[in-house]
Amino acid sequence: MGANRSHRRVAAAVDAVCDAAARAEAVTLRHVVDAVARERQRSIELDFTKPMAPGVCGQRRAYPDRDVIVLAPGLPDLDRTLAHELGHIVFRHEGAEIVAATLEAGDDLIAYMLSQRSRRRGEEQPSDEVAEWEAETFASMLLIRLKTMQGRGTPVSVLRYDEAIG
Repeated sequence: MGANRSHRRVAAAVDAVCDAAARAEAVTLRHVVDAVARERQRSIELDFTKPMAPGVCGQRRAYPDRDVIVLAPGLPDLDRTLAHELGHIVFRHEGAEIVAATLEAGDDLIAYMLSQRSRRRGEEQPSDEVAEWEAETFASMLLIRLKTMQGRGTPVSVLRYDEAIG
């Protein structure tokens, strides 16, 4: 039985990311990604150079020592895709781990391998549908918060304070 969709779970994740961003005084989405990496003590690299399989806008690639978010060149809404992939990282959605041997394979093979979700024994993982819903809902909520913050020209910490006092 897979996990259910929960707006409360996604909102809590967005709150945690905004808290990390506030501590880092992050203002842009890329700075938020950096803040999340620092909080996790695991680097998150961005790669805008790799061509993707048709219909694929972005991927999170898990390496033993880091995560890489690969974004297709020329996306019409880069931030949306970046926030979506960050959501997969924040929720620790299961994906196939990249090992050195797969690096010699073509990007199409890697894309296929990443699409095949592996399951850990004893841990309940969300279905692919729920994982995609969580990542997309996370992206929407995070981008709304960031847009509000950027409109004020202030760090996330000020936005969080404003939310607290209404």
